[in-house]
Amino acid sequence: MARTASARTLKQLIAEREGTRGLLIAFEGPDGSGKTTQRKLLKTWLESEGQEVVSTRWASSPLVQPLLKVRKKIRTLSTQEYSLLHAVDFRHRIETSILPALWAGKTVLADRYLFTALARDAARGLDLDWLLHAYTPLLWPDLVVYFSMTPEDSQRRIASTRVPHFYEAGQDVTGIDDPLASYGQFIDRVVTEYQNLAVIFKFVTVDSGDAVYRQHTRVRELVESAEKRPWPVYSKDAVEEWLRNPKAPRA
Repeated sequence: MARTASARTLKQLIAEREGTRGLLIAFEGPDGSGKTTQRKLLKTWLESEGQEVVSTRWASSPLVQPLLKVRKKIRTLSTQEYSLLHAVDFRHRIETSILPALWAGKTVLADRYLFTALARDAARGLDLDWLLHAYTPLLWPDLVVYFSMTPEDSQRRIASTRVPHFYEAGQDVTGIDDPLASYGQFIDRVVTEYQNLAVIFKFVTVDSGDAVYRQHTRVRELVESAEKRPWPVYSKDAVEEWLRNPKAPRA
């Protein structure tokens, strides 16, 4: 009975918070597509409108990032380990940064989200169902803005600024010694996976080839018209799990 009452209490808390919680916006796309620039521009604009905004970057958890950095440097991550460590990083940021901010009514801008893992790890040969299970329970974003770009354009932009790192270039799965050549092959797989995900999860697409100001205008329009994906329908398990933590807020 106590467990049932607790579940009812959590359900009620989540339903009551729906009206005041913040919006979660995910920025996705290949490397070099301009999503970080647009995330920063949107943050500046939202703050000028009086909103409180929190940004979160991929693989940035202070708990997991140091381990990921070392393991990537010495190139000892298997495909599964690579995926699972990023899943732990993602979960830690959900619980310590993203959900607390949303609960407090702040807008959260995610520079890469779950779909980065789905695209990159599926491109490495992992099964989509396995990946979704690794990231369960899922906190779904209210809006996913996908910055579309061809593999060739992504490779060209990356080559003009830097040499991609070992895992970024997909050298762990391509076996190609030249990082840029490996990146060209790997990003082709990643973009294919992104295109599939865009259909499945109904991304809103922005052309990364447009001028920066046009992209920003488009992003602003999307955010202004965005509707929340109701937590009780899409993210109940994730929010309930977080609320069971004694440190999670109740008010």
